[in-house]
Parts: sequence; C-alpha cells; structure tokens
Amino acid sequence: MMTSESSDSRFQQLARLPKYYAAQAFNRYRRLGIFGKMVLFLWALINVFLVIFIIVLTPTRIFQFLYDESTKLSHTRFGFLALGAIIFLVSFPPFIGHTTTVTVCGFAYGWRIGFLIAAAASIIGSATVFCVLRLLFSSRLRQWSAKNAKFMALESVVKEKGLPLIILIRVSPFPPWVYSNSLFASIQSVALWQFVVATAFVFPKLLLHAFIGSRMAALSDGNQREEMDTSTKILNGCLVGGGIIVAVLASWLVYRLVQNHIRKLEGVSPAVDELAAEAIEDFNEEAPLLGSPQES
Repeated sequence: MMTSESSDSRFQQLARLPKYYAAQAFNRYRRLGIFGKMVLFLWALINVFLVIFIIVLTPTRIFQFLYDESTKLSHTRFGFLALGAIIFLVSFPPFIGHTTTVTVCGFAYGWRIGFLIAAAASIIGSATVFCVLRLLFSSRLRQWSAKNAKFMALESVVKEKGLPLIILIRVSPFPPWVYSNSLFASIQSVALWQFVVATAFVFPKLLLHAFIGSRMAALSDGNQREEMDTSTKILNGCLVGGGIIVAVLASWLVYRLVQNHIRKLEGVSPAVDELAAEAIEDFNEEAPLLGSPQES
C-alpha cells in the first residue's frame, strides 16, 4: 500500500517534469548552430501566421476548402502519384513535412488506400535517400566520422547489436524522418536491406496518421457533418483528438525507451553507450552528410 510520503514524493517528481523538459529543450536550442536557430525561428513564425490565417478565414471554411481540393485530387487519374511524389521529395534533407503528407493521404483517400500510398512512397523515398547520400558523400563521411567521437561510438554500438537496435532507432521520433534517413546513410555498418526492414516497422505510425486524416476529412465536409448525429460527430472528434494524443505519447515513450536502452546495452562500456545516445540526440542537418566535416 502506498504511503502518503511516497505519494507526495511521486507527485513532486511529476511536478518537476515540465521544468526538466523545458530546461532540456532550452539546452538543445543553445546547442543549435545559426542555421538551426534560423530554421526554428522560421518554423515558429510560420505557425504564428498559420494561426492568424485560420482565425481570419475560420476553420470551417478552410477545412471545407481542403476537403473539396482533396476530393478533386482523389478523383484525378494519377492523384495518388502526386502525393507519393511529395512523400518521396520530403524524404530528402533538408525538406520537412513527411507526417503532414501522410495525414493528407488519409484525408484524400481514406485510411486504407492512404496508408498504402504513404507506405510505398516512404519505403521507396527513404531507400533512395539512403543510396544517394551514401554514394555521393562516402569520402566526406569517412573524414567526418573519424573526427567525431560520438558518431564513432554510435557506429560501434550499431555494428555490435545489429538489426534489433537499428529498428529501435528507426521507430524513434528523434531524429525526425528526413534526418533519420541521413543518419542511417551515415552509418557504414548499416546495410540497405537492414534499413528497409527497419523502415517497415514505422508502418503502424503511418497507419495511425492516415486514420487521423480520414477522420478529419469526415468532419471537414459540411454535407457529411449535416448527416451525422451529435454522437457520431463527438465520436469522430474524439477519434481525431485521441489519435493525435496517442501519436504524441507513443513517440515520446518510444524515444525515452530507445535512449534508456542504448545507455544500458550489455557488453558495451557505459562511456560508449552514453556517446552513442548523445549522437542520436545531437544529430541534425549539419552533420555528417550535409555540412562540412568538423571535429566534435
């Protein structure tokens, strides 16, 4: 039976979590280079303008427009190829928007077909990125990794543990999709077939986002909303909100599990484990394939 003291202690630990993660986020921001800070500032500015845009035009009009356009796209003969091409493109750094495009697939084609489009394009796009970056930047990779202790530790850990660890890192939300592609292309011990197999383990996440998109589409069309009773509207709204919450919580939990797992690998020294975990946390668009080699 839990005592009042242990309950108070647990409550205090939970109360400290927001402060801890705020400090972690601020430290990560400070470690960003000028380019990274500019990208973050631009992202924040875009979101501010997006919120203002939604308030001015009203969500109802915006989502109805999006639904009408997505319906036109789904009735276009090769509309699915257009969405697949976008997913293929945003698999290359420094482009972003993979999760958003997957959600649009579900919005336009429903969760079943939308998922198939997203899965096929994601596999093809990420495998292409892997091959292109590794072929074009092999010499830069050797120069960079030889001078980076964290990345050398990550390479040694991945080589030692193989496919199971590759899968764990791949399903983690950090680094994001596009930089995860370049991360694995940077690790010479990772074979293409291992990368493709690991990418297939991301499919449940793609299915969830396609499902969220399909429920959003049902709520976006005025005609469909008029035919729904109140309970159906509430159910669809809960499915959208619940799906987003599940996606966020699952991503956070997977990331924490991956980090804890890497830091406690058996047969690997704690120092190497820590460096490998930091290599994943700190990996960004500046290293190692997209920027000039630099010593860490």
